Amino acid sequence: MTRPPTAAQRRVIEAADPVTGRLRGTANQLAALVSRGLAFRHPRPPHDHFLTPAGHRMREAVPEAPAGPAPDTGVFAARVGGEEEPPPPGPARRREVHSAWQGLLELRRMTNPDGAVDRPCGWERANLVRAAALALEAAGRRPASGDADGYRVRATPQPEAVAVHAADPRTLAACADTLERAGWQTGEYTEPRTRARYLLASPRRV
Repeated sequence: MTRPPTAAQRRVIEAADPVTGRLRGTANQLAALVSRGLAFRHPRPPHDHFLTPAGHRMREAVPEAPAGPAPDTGVFAARVGGEEEPPPPGPARRREVHSAWQGLLELRRMTNPDGAVDRPCGWERANLVRAAALALEAAGRRPASGDADGYRVRATPQPEAVAVHAADPRTLAACADTLERAGWQTGEYTEPRTRARYLLASPRRV
């Protein structure tokens, strides 16, 4: 990127679909975003434009927190576990999660070079906690909430890795199975200080 986008181009980026990154704008605006590496034109009809991973990072504009849930922005966010004010459960939440997961699979199809949907895409590698949490919630795994046990997804200092915590070995194993089915690779480790077991999960590349 040689220079920052204009205010009009920035508005196009901010209005992108939060999951798929689909863009709407004038031909000139979209072409300018492509030239800056912030968007790409899908090769198949209807040749829509979508944010690249760099475009998604610019859209969010806020770095991922080192631990804990992201702030409420009014945009769909998967449950990372341990939120102070989690969204209410029920059919509406299940529909939102299902729609977000289907959108993510479509994003994989459009942005992975071979069109693979069984392997995480660039957006997921740039949004590790959100991506892992979405895979878990979409599979029906229960996030931790208040006094209720469940998974907790947290960032780590390691590149391209998140930590998944759970209160018992069975839940931890179920989370590992879910993430591996979603295209992540996992390993189980012991926290030296507390001796608690946890997962390290990374998006699979091949």
